[in-house]
Amino acid sequence: MKDTAPAPQAPTADLPSNPARRRIFQAATAAGLATTLPSIVDAAPKAKGSLDAKLKASVKNVVVIYLENRSFNNLFANFPGVAAPLSAVPAAAYAQKDRNGTTLTALPKIWGGMVPTPQDIGGKKYVLNEDQVVNLPNAPFKLVDAEGKPLPEAVITRDLWHLFYHNQMQINGGKNDGFAAWGNTGGMVMGYYGETSKNLGLWKIAEQFTLCDNFFMAAFGGSYLNHQFLISGRTPEYFDAPNTAAKKKISVLEDGPTGTRLAVAPTSPASAMDGKPVFVNDGAITPDGYAVNTMAPPYQPSYVRPAAGGDLALADPLDPSTLPPQSYDTIGDLLSAKGVSWAWYGGAWQAALDAKGGGEKPNFQFHHQPFNYFKSFAPGTPARAKHLRDGGLGDSPISNKFIADVVAGKLPAVSFYKPQGNLNLHAGYSDIESGDAHIANVIEHLKKSPQWKDMVVVITFDENGGWWDHVAPPKGDRWGPGSRIPAIIVSPFAKKGQVDHSFYDTTSILRFITRLHGLPLLHGLDVRNKAFASRNALPPGDLTGALSFR
Repeated sequence: MKDTAPAPQAPTADLPSNPARRRIFQAATAAGLATTLPSIVDAAPKAKGSLDAKLKASVKNVVVIYLENRSFNNLFANFPGVAAPLSAVPAAAYAQKDRNGTTLTALPKIWGGMVPTPQDIGGKKYVLNEDQVVNLPNAPFKLVDAEGKPLPEAVITRDLWHLFYHNQMQINGGKNDGFAAWGNTGGMVMGYYGETSKNLGLWKIAEQFTLCDNFFMAAFGGSYLNHQFLISGRTPEYFDAPNTAAKKKISVLEDGPTGTRLAVAPTSPASAMDGKPVFVNDGAITPDGYAVNTMAPPYQPSYVRPAAGGDLALADPLDPSTLPPQSYDTIGDLLSAKGVSWAWYGGAWQAALDAKGGGEKPNFQFHHQPFNYFKSFAPGTPARAKHLRDGGLGDSPISNKFIADVVAGKLPAVSFYKPQGNLNLHAGYSDIESGDAHIANVIEHLKKSPQWKDMVVVITFDENGGWWDHVAPPKGDRWGPGSRIPAIIVSPFAKKGQVDHSFYDTTSILRFITRLHGLPLLHGLDVRNKAFASRNALPPGDLTGALSFR
């Protein structure tokens, strides 16, 4: 494996290496031009007519494959060529702290067990309760079964907390030492898969193309919020929550309405060794009216049923879990305004609709469909019919409509693909092996597609799923970036067999699409740019560092 550049470990290390670009950045910052900083910094390559011209001439299709809930360490801890392999991390850098700030002498039990429900894999039964994995050293560890053998990727482990405030408390200002204390699974957060170099198709894909080892989830917390950032770069709003039934979902913080720490309940165990924490109210809504944890889409398919006697296309608007329709711009709106074709392919979307809000088989996750929260894509609108597509089911072009369009060469210029729940790698309800095989199959179809020669594919995860990672996210704005996650750039234009150390986050996907198609800058990206510029640091890159045009 070859490296592409030294890894920046702090925002100030993200200054341009090119002297001309560095001078432009510094001059723009000194002049107070934070708002227009990205366009100014990018002026040098545009003036040369090189990279931007090659992008526009070469890239006709962008495909985003969005998976679930894995930190970088959990799957790629010691991938060759990464800047900070787990094997090289000193013990002091990963030791977890207790809730009072003292260093734990050992990791807590895995509260509730790692594999609490027995599973039969290949004729062997797997179950790991909380009394079977004990006395773990205060360190990362390879996930193993009851016999001490590597835990198969086909086993579904229990889920972990992955929420907005928890993630910030776990990151603890970049120390990453609060994961065991502020999670619900004790020591399990420090586990990682040790055989992925042999067993993971995604590992093989990364070896062939470009792995990004400095890529972070855009927002602190969970899937819902990071899906919102994938399409808009900002946090949904619920400013009227105090006047609705959703009032009970407003979080109680110990450090003010825009703070980062949940108020701990008097009944909470003082030590992580004695049990998971208890909070006064760990809600979905911030005290100042932003919806940061999972809320239901206002339109079907939604996990909130229609109101009795109400519109069957809607979720009950009076239910406290229903988020009001959002109305600000998404990347889809900007693409449409520019006349660029695009689509969101939701695996099992039609199956969920046909189940009238059930969708249990296959496992459909309603909060993984971010455009379904927006008024411009409401049921009955032309935009919904055109852009929100059924991804179908399984691995065959016959049943999987996304793969069918891949094979037929009918993908739009920008495609988002969200696999059905049992194929997305999410702990708690899906296994790694099935989702990994599904994505390897999708990539093979993409490589054989008539559109492949003009394509850039981004494979990434929405968030860390609560799993620990040792690389500190650069300080951004109020919403993120959060923990480090894997990302792989697969393309004829990708730097083959290399690791890209450039600083990226989920908004880098939006930045790439924006640059490629000359779109206006989304408001959320502008906010993040200003936050980095205020510290004389560059914002997340636009993924072009992973590409090479000859």
